[in-house]
Amino acid sequence: MADDETLSRIHSLVDEEHQLRAHGEAIDDDDRARLEQIQRQLDQCWDVLRRHRAGRDFGGDPGEATEKQVHDYLQ
Repeated sequence: MADDETLSRIHSLVDEEHQLRAHGEAIDDDDRARLEQIQRQLDQCWDVLRRHRAGRDFGGDPGEATEKQVHDYLQ
C-alpha cells in the first residue's frame, strides 16, 4: 500500500471514529466493537506508514512493510 493510500485509509478511519464518538453516552455495543476494530486498523496503518518512511529514509525497500506483516505482528 502506497503512503497516499495509507494516509487516505487513516483519514477515512478517523472520520468514522469521530462519527461514532459523536454519539457520546448513547453508544451501543456494536459501536464499541467497531471502535475497537478501528483502533486496531489505525495502529496497523500507522505502523505500515512508519515502516515505509523508515525504509525510504534508511535505504530499504519502502514497499517491504505490508498490512499483513503488521497484523501478524499485532497478534
